[in-house]
This record gives sequence, structure tokens and C-alpha cells, in this order.
Amino acid sequence: MRRTFRLALVLALAVLAAGCAFAPPQPWEKGDLARPEMQSGADPLRAKERDHIYASKEAASGGRGVGGGGCGCN
Repeated sequence: MRRTFRLALVLALAVLAAGCAFAPPQPWEKGDLARPEMQSGADPLRAKERDHIYASKEAASGGRGVGGGGCGCN
């Protein structure tokens, strides 16, 4: 049991150390990352649908970035 724990701990530390070894993107790679299809909100219709659902479920006016809620506590 103790040996398994040590092995798991060493493996976890090795994985964490390997994660720190990655370098940031180079200047010539940043153009690929800035393409519209690489953005998280690449589909404007889907983003609008998600915002509508969020606003409906929160019962808030505006949904995102607007203070206040349906309870009137602000």
C-alpha cells in the first residue's frame, strides 16, 4: 500500500513537472491561434442562443455583464 502511494506520488509530480516544460507560443504561431474558428465564441448564433437561455434561467435583464437579478436585491 505504501509503495503504491509513493509510486502514484512520484508519477503525479512527474506529470506536473512535465506540464511546466511547455514554452509559450512563438510569434509566428500566434497568427494561427487568432483565427476566428479558434475562438471560444466562433459561432455567433450559438452564443446568442446560450445568452438567451442564460438570461431566461437567471430571470435577469440582460443576462451577462449586467448587475441585478430577478429577486430585486440590488
